[in-house]
Amino acid sequence: MLKEIRIHGRGGQGSVTAAEVLAKAAFRDGIISQAFPAFGSERMGAPVQAFVRLSDKPIRTRAVIAEPDYLIVQDPTLFGQVDIFGGIKKGGMAVVNTEKPEDVDVPDGVTLRPVPGTKIAMEVIGRPIPNMVMVGAFAGMTGLVSLESIQEAVKERFGGKVGEMNAEAVAKAYNAAKQEK
Repeated sequence: MLKEIRIHGRGGQGSVTAAEVLAKAAFRDGIISQAFPAFGSERMGAPVQAFVRLSDKPIRTRAVIAEPDYLIVQDPTLFGQVDIFGGIKKGGMAVVNTEKPEDVDVPDGVTLRPVPGTKIAMEVIGRPIPNMVMVGAFAGMTGLVSLESIQEAVKERFGGKVGEMNAEAVAKAYNAAKQEK
């Protein structure tokens, strides 16, 4: 089992942090994992990609993920600016932060899973940073990583009240996604 995930966002939205938390949570579940970023220009608002690999065998490659099984899209304004769906495998899934799924032009053979990530982040943590919400929704939809492991990784990464609020946001998104599945 090798699953490859590409995360799209903008600088400042926590795409790299999302990849790291997802990889650490998977590792807690006994899955071999790898997370790494790719930057164009390193400024707030610039398009950013981060990558995660999950496997039951050692991961030997360090190349960017050109043909992902899954996409996590944190900022729907990237559509039209970046080739979000480029290379996604047939049968792949795109978890997209949007309340308007009808505005997303999804290629044939790809399943769109809309998540109101920013809305949930604002409700729970009071900030429009959907990275942990999207990780929680991804895990709930795919079943690849447990809720408990993600919450532990989130609390470890952020600590204190911020960690607790993000863990709550993860749980809300995870449970909603799991029910929708």
